[in-house]
Amino acid sequence: MTELQQRQVDNRLLRRFPEDAFELLAPLLAQVDLPVKRSLVRPREPIEHVCFIESGLASMVAESSDGRSVEIRHIGREGIAGYPIVLGVDRTPNETFMQVPGHGLQVATEDFLPILDHPEVRQLLLRYVHTCEQQLAHSALAAAKFNVHQRLARWLLMCHDRLDGNDLALTHDFLALMLGIRRAGVTNELHILEGMHAIKSTRGNVRILDRNKLIEIAGGCYGVPELEYERLIEAPIRLAVHPAGSLNGHHAIVPR
Repeated sequence: MTELQQRQVDNRLLRRFPEDAFELLAPLLAQVDLPVKRSLVRPREPIEHVCFIESGLASMVAESSDGRSVEIRHIGREGIAGYPIVLGVDRTPNETFMQVPGHGLQVATEDFLPILDHPEVRQLLLRYVHTCEQQLAHSALAAAKFNVHQRLARWLLMCHDRLDGNDLALTHDFLALMLGIRRAGVTNELHILEGMHAIKSTRGNVRILDRNKLIEIAGGCYGVPELEYERLIEAPIRLAVHPAGSLNGHHAIVPR
């Protein structure tokens, strides 16, 4: 098996690991395919693996006691599935599964826990958990204070941040889960964004035509958690607006 090199990984957290900690972790990481609907964390079951997502998009979903569910956050190459174990939690009521296929680097929880004794790794991952809380907080803010097409613009921007290119393989069922609305209502909201010439929606795909316009539509419900991630995980940054389609230009946040 070829030795995994830190410079070759796409996961942004793994790339920020201290070199000595990455060398300890690398032999324990297994490359895994992550097809659509692949479960990464099952609700109320022990978290047996931590997965550093390299490509694709996972959803964390909360479900009420009477079976109603909504997506509460995305996880892409900026993060990990199974992060509650960083807080000493062995299971969660929330489910995490793949919505857009990709691949990742997976490690058994029992092998990963000793790595948390490394002070720099622990600090990095606790900061990551803080950014997850910020994403959740702003999802609540968006649901309470912004209209549905603004919230849709926010979720599309968040997907765009985590996926390559301007074509997002997102189904109406997924969009309905993101927004917490019925599937029939998704078409109307997509038509609003299409009418503003921000996107083009076809069956199972949303193409970003004008990212600047999406940012304008989303308004204040997009950007704060993204800046917090960059402040704590990456180098000093500024909020940048890029035209869709430019080279490496689909990310909202870039280093100074």
